[in-house]
Amino acid sequence: MNKEQVIKHLIQHEIKPSIQRISIMKYVDNHRTHPSVDEIYNALSSTLPTLSRTTVYNVLKLLEAKRVIQMITIDDKKVLFDANTESHAHFICKSCHKIIDMDLPKVIEKIQRFTIDNNYIENTQLYYKGICNECLKQTKN
Repeated sequence: MNKEQVIKHLIQHEIKPSIQRISIMKYVDNHRTHPSVDEIYNALSSTLPTLSRTTVYNVLKLLEAKRVIQMITIDDKKVLFDANTESHAHFICKSCHKIIDMDLPKVIEKIQRFTIDNNYIENTQLYYKGICNECLKQTKN
């Protein structure tokens, strides 16, 4: 998304656009690598000198609360952010640690639309772990 699209997207989700919010949302959307707070801060701090890690974290929490992005908690130590809010799974490479978006199996996608035991399902996170194609190619050479 470009700046104008980001502003429109934020307003549609009832978020007041600010320089920090626009920059962070644009970064997460344009970098589909599932960045962390530190990655976003390091990438933007040189162009936004008043930016702090706390601001990045707070903006990400706001964007998540408004369902503009999703927070991915792979383990207790690693929290990442994803601009893709459509139902999808993640593949985590055990070698290079890259995270790749994957289409959800149709069965799981159907389950997400329903309640289970009268509990409303708001979010499901599914992770596959293994070795990505790029790492497999490197081991064959």
